[in-house]
Amino acid sequence: MRPLRACLGAAAAVTLAAAGATALVASNASGATSSLSNRWYAAAPYLMPLDNNPPDAAAIMDATGLKAFQLAFVLAPSGGGCSPTWGGTAAVSSDTAVQSVINTIRAKGGDVSVSIGGYGGTKLGQTCADAASTAAAYQQVITKYGLHAIDFDLEEPEYENTAAIKNEIGAAKILQQNNPGLYVSVTTAGTADGTGWFGKQMLLEAKSQGFTPNNFSIMPFDGGFSGAASQTSALTNFNSILQSTFGWDQATAYAHEGFSGMNGRSDTGEYFTQADFQTVLDYATSHNMDRFTFWSLNRDRQCSPVDNNGTTSGTCSSVAQGAWDFAKFSVKFAGVTPPTTTPTPTPTPTPTPTSCKTAWSATAVYTAGNEVSYNSHNWKAKWWTQNEVPGASEWGPWQDEGAC
Repeated sequence: MRPLRACLGAAAAVTLAAAGATALVASNASGATSSLSNRWYAAAPYLMPLDNNPPDAAAIMDATGLKAFQLAFVLAPSGGGCSPTWGGTAAVSSDTAVQSVINTIRAKGGDVSVSIGGYGGTKLGQTCADAASTAAAYQQVITKYGLHAIDFDLEEPEYENTAAIKNEIGAAKILQQNNPGLYVSVTTAGTADGTGWFGKQMLLEAKSQGFTPNNFSIMPFDGGFSGAASQTSALTNFNSILQSTFGWDQATAYAHEGFSGMNGRSDTGEYFTQADFQTVLDYATSHNMDRFTFWSLNRDRQCSPVDNNGTTSGTCSSVAQGAWDFAKFSVKFAGVTPPTTTPTPTPTPTPTPTSCKTAWSATAVYTAGNEVSYNSHNWKAKWWTQNEVPGASEWGPWQDEGAC
């Protein structure tokens, strides 16, 4: 956004193998009776359904025509183990909150993919014993939510761990085999050269295991990027890496390549506007790329003030925009024209004003779960911290709980 320990072993592998051919049947029993086209799963922007002041998915669908959402993130339990959780704390097995969001989306003709990993927290590839047990943990997520798509977001520090990446790629291959038709994306860091050394090692691991997902996507931000031209250059360079790694021609490489951007202000202070997104969208469609997505819908709204006092927020973009401007580029990638008239909004409850917690102090020591207020927002500590300003970085120690 950390310690390796054994989890499900040989028994899980046997169970998974036995369940393989019937995985989708079990999935469909949980409520997903139909799926969207792959183009929609390829266009699904990221949404944190439990954190960062989650927006109303139904309202976004009404306003933009969006049908698919990339829900983030499934992690290992923060205390260790090999069972899937939301954000390291909420067990998938007992979840009702995310299921409710999914039900709302599906009731309006949409669907979801689930993203595993991300930049923060401990990943299942780090804590599970092997690829089979890692896959068994992810199969629980697929079966519970009746998934037709899944995203492996392989970033620091996990992708620097050879054993963890072997587990993740091996798990992705097993899930692809045992869930026919499952749309699988693999997302990793982007650099000016396309992707860095660890990203290239991940590609080599996929090659060695004979695994080919629907796409390998890079995130060209937080690496010294400046607008769309630097991003399209990175995508061109990444295409060359895919060609040389897998022996593909240029067209085949583009057909297995994806873009995952960050709308507005990035963690390192780069800015990507609606015009930048349009340029990259034009590049992606003209080269027949397989995926166009972004981080995140939680941020797809204007800050107040617009520049958010020069900081990156998990709940707004820090650029001038209308609500859900960036989601409309995903809709266009899916081949649909966003509505130009204001739809009748889905009724939402009027929020109860939230009182502000005790003001943040630069000298105080905070541990996980402590709450403070800063800049008219409440914040919750993710881990031990002192003298780290809430909101200074989206991946810092503070989780934004919304305005107060």
